[in-house]
Amino acid sequence: MEQTGRAGVIVNNLNIMSVTASMVIKNLEALSNPEAALFAQKFFKTGPGEYAEGDLFRGIRVPVLRKMVPSLDGTPLPEVIRLLESAFHEDRLLALLLLMRRFAKGNEALRQQIHELYLEHIRYINNWDLVDISSQYIVGVFLRLRDRALLYDLAASQSLWERRIAITATFHFIRKGEFDDTLALAELLLDDPQELLHKATGWMLREVGKRDLPTLESFLQRYYPRMPRVMLRYAIERLPEERRLLYLKGLM
Repeated sequence: MEQTGRAGVIVNNLNIMSVTASMVIKNLEALSNPEAALFAQKFFKTGPGEYAEGDLFRGIRVPVLRKMVPSLDGTPLPEVIRLLESAFHEDRLLALLLLMRRFAKGNEALRQQIHELYLEHIRYINNWDLVDISSQYIVGVFLRLRDRALLYDLAASQSLWERRIAITATFHFIRKGEFDDTLALAELLLDDPQELLHKATGWMLREVGKRDLPTLESFLQRYYPRMPRVMLRYAIERLPEERRLLYLKGLM
């Protein structure tokens, strides 16, 4: 609670000046919580050989970052990108929240610019929460009425995070009742070696099933023997218990 209050004061101070990335970072430093940062570094697997090796955290909660966003609307895009290039996870998350807000309110030219900036700086979107919070609202929204070949390029990337962007961006399509790209990408990712991709793909399949169960079941009938166990568990999570157990036992 104290942290939220401090954030409110800091945001108000930023309102009265032309905001730069350095100013925002200075205020983020003031909000740092070393104990929370240590917990986050363990939770997000930043140790040697782990998926987010070397990532740095300040220990700032997401609601605090979200509270800062409206007052930073006027931050020039180059300064937002400087924030996205930060070594600290929360700085990058705040930058993505700012890009998402600017994208949602922008005209087509601004949306295209933000989409291109997102892709140009995709190496900084390098943890599952950064991907999941942003991909559907920038990449998914931008591509819905455009050619979607980019998603298949990302799905073929050597980068775990780019592959996760590909599948989670389709959540926007799913919300619009469009499932074809989710299913096609899920098929491409069936043999992916990374559990974080299995979880994301299963999650998207579950979202398809919540809206169109026959479509999900058709996919499952064809592919469930090949699906990694985690992907299958996520995909069938909302099915009736009896049917879910049949899939898990390989009896469908």
